[in-house]
Amino acid sequence: MNKVYLSDSGPKVSEAVYGFWRWTDNGSQTVATMEKIVNLCLELGVNTFDHADIYGNYTIEEYFGKLIQQKAIKREDIVLFSKCGVRKSDKGYAYFDNTEKYLLESVNNSLKRLKTDYLDIFLLNQIDMISNPEETAQVLRELVNIGKIKHIGVSNFSVFQHQLLESYLRKPIVTNHIELNLINTSAIEDGRLDFIKQRFSKPLAWAPLAGGKILDGTDAKSAILKAKLAEIGQKYGANIEQTAVAWLMQLGTLPIIGSLSEERIRNAVSATEIKLVHEDWYEIYNLAMMK
Repeated sequence: MNKVYLSDSGPKVSEAVYGFWRWTDNGSQTVATMEKIVNLCLELGVNTFDHADIYGNYTIEEYFGKLIQQKAIKREDIVLFSKCGVRKSDKGYAYFDNTEKYLLESVNNSLKRLKTDYLDIFLLNQIDMISNPEETAQVLRELVNIGKIKHIGVSNFSVFQHQLLESYLRKPIVTNHIELNLINTSAIEDGRLDFIKQRFSKPLAWAPLAGGKILDGTDAKSAILKAKLAEIGQKYGANIEQTAVAWLMQLGTLPIIGSLSEERIRNAVSATEIKLVHEDWYEIYNLAMMK
């Protein structure tokens, strides 16, 4: 798999990224499964891994760190992302926090759990509407200056939220981690995709198969899309999954793979080799726009 620059200021990452959003804590079984999945990714050329403090109820980073600590993988061979901003209250609901205290604690805890001295990219996950954006930007700049994070990204930001934070940062935001797939194309219509490209960056697309809905959805739109992907995929010797991911990648995005299935990981990675002709790409897009 090719390595590409995430933005004009770096870093270089694999064309597909493996993310741990859907992982849960199963104790020692998690470490064994993770080692198997990470080694498969590295074998296929996927060297970029996406974490967040909250994943697996604050456990997944620690399990990944054990692989580094045990030298099952080499830190210099991988690109590590992590993020924070979403918190869980004692009452069970989620809320957002971009305060200096929380950001510093979260980054330091992520470094400790991941057994690393730095994050290649730290992403601020969701904007906190009541925190001071100047204070948020200041702490992010300081974390870059002291070397704990190399680059700054955002996750689930609108165009205006992206502009707001960057106006205080005086440093480039290298990507926005957005939901984008054939079921949810809102990032195309609301300008997020174009804005990220205007910033000379590549978007990270989470849920590239709409949480499996493109493969298993039973509603009318999912069924129509699935049939069209199968039909067009035959021209390219590709299955439904490969065709859906190839369609997404031709938008200039880097898909976030989260499956534990070896077959599905291989399908997503092999999609980088498929280039749909314009007519086929737009035929799929027209169906995706269908209400």
